[in-house]
Amino acid sequence: MSINFLIENYESVLQAIGGLGLLLLGIVVMTDSLRILAGAAMRSALMRFTHSPLSGALTGSITTTILQSSSATTAAAVGFVGAGLITYSESLGIIFGANIGSTVTGWIVVLLGFKLNLSSIMMLFVFIGVLLRLFAKKRLATFGYALAGFSLIFIGIATMQQGMSGFTNLITPEQLPSDTFIGRLQLISIGIIFTIITQASSAGVAVALSALFAGTINFEQAAALVIGMDVGTTVTAALATIGQSIEARRTGFSHVIYNILTAVGAVFLITPFTMVIGNFFPTAISENAEISLVAFHTTFNILGLMIILPFTNNFASLMTKLIPEKKSLYTNTLDTQLLEQPSMALTAVQNTVYTEIIALLSHINAILGDTQSKRADLVQLQKALDKTHTYIDKISLESESGVQWERLVAMIHTLDHMQRLHERCEEEENRAKTLRYNKHFTKEREIITLAIKSIIETMMSQQWHKMSKQAQMSKSALYKQLKPYRRMIVAKIARGEIDVQEGTDYLEGVRWLKRVSWHILRISFHYEEALLVAGK
Repeated sequence: MSINFLIENYESVLQAIGGLGLLLLGIVVMTDSLRILAGAAMRSALMRFTHSPLSGALTGSITTTILQSSSATTAAAVGFVGAGLITYSESLGIIFGANIGSTVTGWIVVLLGFKLNLSSIMMLFVFIGVLLRLFAKKRLATFGYALAGFSLIFIGIATMQQGMSGFTNLITPEQLPSDTFIGRLQLISIGIIFTIITQASSAGVAVALSALFAGTINFEQAAALVIGMDVGTTVTAALATIGQSIEARRTGFSHVIYNILTAVGAVFLITPFTMVIGNFFPTAISENAEISLVAFHTTFNILGLMIILPFTNNFASLMTKLIPEKKSLYTNTLDTQLLEQPSMALTAVQNTVYTEIIALLSHINAILGDTQSKRADLVQLQKALDKTHTYIDKISLESESGVQWERLVAMIHTLDHMQRLHERCEEEENRAKTLRYNKHFTKEREIITLAIKSIIETMMSQQWHKMSKQAQMSKSALYKQLKPYRRMIVAKIARGEIDVQEGTDYLEGVRWLKRVSWHILRISFHYEEALLVAGK
């Protein structure tokens, strides 16, 4: 593009650039507003209806269509997996479906922006939207903001079209990479770079449609650009996984690999698509190239979804091998991205604490001599408890937050007693060893080990309402059993039947058992409270 052309046609250049700016602004404003209006409902729908890859794909498509942001849908999927609300395989359906929903923007642009030319009336809607944003309250004000953003998109398209009409004599299809395999790869690269810069594939599709409408590029070139823009959207997802949990990385890079695979198929689909369209609708590409381009965009995404869905589990296995899980047994669900949504962050904490409680209880049974229970790595478990404490400290809630506040307080109490119970486990050599090998404590060991097994079974079967009741029964039985011990042991020391050191060890063992049963009761009570409040 020469300097002379820029000087002579500066108005067209400014119109094209300004139109793109208005388009991007409209997309950002509309997407942010829709996320506020429908974000919570869409997240709830994603969790509620995602039971398989197919249902995940459907809800992912619908959610992206409503929110007008595949990035928002993908981020939600990452969050759900991180919180343990859905499985990784189920999240793949959401990611696959999000690509279908993103094609709806193209249909809106081409049908309303190009065919109906609504830019004049959209000026009025911008004004109405701004008035609502300034003078209305809450949801109506947010709706006004969304309306203004939606209207700006079409004003931007019209402005960009007018600007690009001045480029017809300077930029022609012959000046861009030719319709060869190498040429298509070059155009795909241009599409990727454009999307990385603008951070909006929808804007890229609109620019490609505008250029196609102005005649500065042909259909095949526009198709290659759109393929590149689909791939470009994955860069943000890949960058967002840096420093995140293993589930977040797998989900984010699944989005990258799936889009690359779809793009490879789409490259080889361009020629067959034009041949089929030419046979059945001879004038479609020449007279309605914009509609044909959006149809191509939709077609290759639908075909990609249909091909990948039956192999979702295989795809998940491949990603698991490519991104293996680190040896972090407890805190994989603590994703920092979830902190923006306190309810999901609390669910992640609950799922983490679940594994930590079972590890602690199993360890206690093991050190008391139960051969069916497994000892935990206490150093690793201590690090996990500390990390969980640090994470829950970052969850920001006010006291008037109702249910979520109650959940937060209950989980803090739970973690506090877990830390103390962990300290009791570290006293194994001085306390539990005496209990494990002394025949006088056989009944007491049996009471507490059976109670722990019952609590673990209750947790695994998710019968939360029984946890504290079982712990209370165990504590009561244990305290009743231990009540006469102190007097009995002191009397034995006085009579010389046992020495002072041995008697002290017995008394320390009794105190250890009482403290352990008390912390188990409080952990069961507060964890049960958190889950019941959350509606589990």
